[in-house]
Amino acid sequence: MKAVILAGGLGTRISEESASKPKPMILIDDKPIIWHLMKLYSEYGINEFVICGGYKFNDIANYFLNYQKNLESFTVSLGSNELEIHQSHEENWKVTVVNTGLNTMTGGRLKRVLPFIKDEKAFCFTYGDGLSDINIKKLIDFHYEHGKMATMSAVYPPARFGAVKIDSNNSILSFTEKPLGDGGRINGGFFILSPKVVNYIKDDTTIWEKDPLENLATDFELKAYKHDGFWQPMDTLKDKRDLEDRIKTNNAPWMKWRN
Repeated sequence: MKAVILAGGLGTRISEESASKPKPMILIDDKPIIWHLMKLYSEYGINEFVICGGYKFNDIANYFLNYQKNLESFTVSLGSNELEIHQSHEENWKVTVVNTGLNTMTGGRLKRVLPFIKDEKAFCFTYGDGLSDINIKKLIDFHYEHGKMATMSAVYPPARFGAVKIDSNNSILSFTEKPLGDGGRINGGFFILSPKVVNYIKDDTTIWEKDPLENLATDFELKAYKHDGFWQPMDTLKDKRDLEDRIKTNNAPWMKWRN
């Protein structure tokens, strides 16, 4: 099974970092967030990836073209252009990087990579800027059990602010640190899809989260996999720092390869 990763957006909400690099290439600790995501999939035996690039495409392409040199020490003989990698640590990954256009919407990006996933029975699909401890195997099993075209993870959003409890006299009774939202789940961004879902995508202007998902739901072809564990998007610098703090304090649930 392959995993398709959206990595072409502008990342405007974290422009302090994305002005100089694509959002999925923003470092969490000392590795790009897309690397963390790929390591999660790899823990479940998924080692083939199709990356939908766009904004600053060459940064992503060059990262994978020069993967070993980015991570390891090496010696290069400038006269002969011979390269020797020292203490190589190879990931068992096959990575296809596709330039899906600068202004293409999320659905359009998926449609553009159809040639690379059209022969799959199903494939994983996710965003390149969020992390979770979701069990990919259980997600896939759930998808095959219900037999519909699409499975979407459904998660509780992390709260952004603390809450206060106030009585009728406007007296503050208590503080609640980072409570969950109103109880409603949202799109967690981890999908299992049949290639047939591309028939729901019109063109580059199609936003995956709008007409395609809504029409799949109308046709009863979309099921929700409820995930109650860790889930964190990286939308702001605070999100980035929170993820890095989790690594420093050994509280990074998505890093299953450390367990």
